[in-house]
Amino acid sequence: MTMNGATALDGKVALVTGGSRGIGAAVALRLAEDGADVALTYQGSTELAEEVVAKITAMGRTGWAVRADSADPGAVRGAVAAVVERFGRLDILVNNAGVGAVGPIEAVGLDEIDRVLTVNVRAPYLYAQAAVEHLAEGGRIVSIGSCIAQRVAFGGSTLYATSKAALIGFTKGMARELGPRGVTVNLVHPGPIDTDMNPGDGDSADFQRGFTALGRYGTAAEVADAVSYLVGESARYVTGAELAVDGGFAV
Repeated sequence: MTMNGATALDGKVALVTGGSRGIGAAVALRLAEDGADVALTYQGSTELAEEVVAKITAMGRTGWAVRADSADPGAVRGAVAAVVERFGRLDILVNNAGVGAVGPIEAVGLDEIDRVLTVNVRAPYLYAQAAVEHLAEGGRIVSIGSCIAQRVAFGGSTLYATSKAALIGFTKGMARELGPRGVTVNLVHPGPIDTDMNPGDGDSADFQRGFTALGRYGTAAEVADAVSYLVGESARYVTGAELAVDGGFAV
């Protein structure tokens, strides 16, 4: 994206959590395409993370991968501090890292409840808490929610829906609190998205596709498009909003 011959996010620094694959990788690459230098966190494959960094570098931007377990509060806070130390600033936080959970409510154990709520709810809060002291006017926080925070169309997803619905309150509360500082906070709700975690040719793909008005899976790039809009200048008067990128799943 360009504005008057310059890329829209020139001079900005973004942190994308869980940016080594899927939606996170697509977001990291799109923000780099828009002109930002991009740091990303990852927990698993260093190779995948470095592949994303290499693509960012090939665009002429600076990329950096930081290993950070979202279940570890020290790692979360440390990742933000490390990014600010390396880049000298932080303008954009994208809370993307998350874990899934499927199963009947009576079969979900305490360990899984703690894991999902820790990664999907506590970690975004802690990332934002650590980031806000560095976000100046024009700063942006975008979290990745889920279509089932708005419409739970099938059973077995109570825990996951609970964790993603919590991000609605988080987003609205943060938007109110940070508005006077000129920082916007928004939420993107993806629907069925073709990634390695939920492939468009997987066993449940036809089932999930059937709940969408458009009758298809979305792409990670389509979610990244929405994030690009929300962190850009065009969305300067948008805060506390939920943007569904779900093919009509929630209609």
